[in-house]
Amino acid sequence: MLQKDGFFRKRDDGLFNKSSSTLPAPAANAAPLSTDTARAEVRADERKEAKLVVGPEIKIKGVEISDCDTLVVEGRIEATLDSRVLEITSHGVFQGTIAVDQAEIHGRFEGELTVRKQLVIHATGKVSGKIRYAKIKVEEGAELSGQIEVMDKAQMDKAQSSSVSLTRRVGNAA
Repeated sequence: MLQKDGFFRKRDDGLFNKSSSTLPAPAANAAPLSTDTARAEVRADERKEAKLVVGPEIKIKGVEISDCDTLVVEGRIEATLDSRVLEITSHGVFQGTIAVDQAEIHGRFEGELTVRKQLVIHATGKVSGKIRYAKIKVEEGAELSGQIEVMDKAQMDKAQSSSVSLTRRVGNAA
């Protein structure tokens, strides 16, 4: 049973006072900011890189990851992902379908991997399945097996436009 004071605590319980502002105090001779302008600046600062780290000893199975700019896999994950950056650490394992701009693999990947810009497989990396890439760098000692193909210009444009339309669809739904 979850406790109210536990990890899933409500944010309106006084810990995050709405009256306290993180905006810098205006200079004495400066015109005060309107409330709408101040809120817009705070919202612009709030949208940082959306990064998900699946830590060591963590296992996630059967999920679809969306609105994630960077995924770092230190544990084991079975999922579908459309993102900008994927990093699999030396002990990390990813099984599933991925479409990313850049991928850096030190660990193991199994499944369908589409990399729109650059795929880097380090010496400890093992990649197997259906792999499509624009550019690739494979260090000595890395393992690469399966159906491997270079994406031509038309395929890259199609992959990027489908990613943009997916992002647009998610953005309109929110």
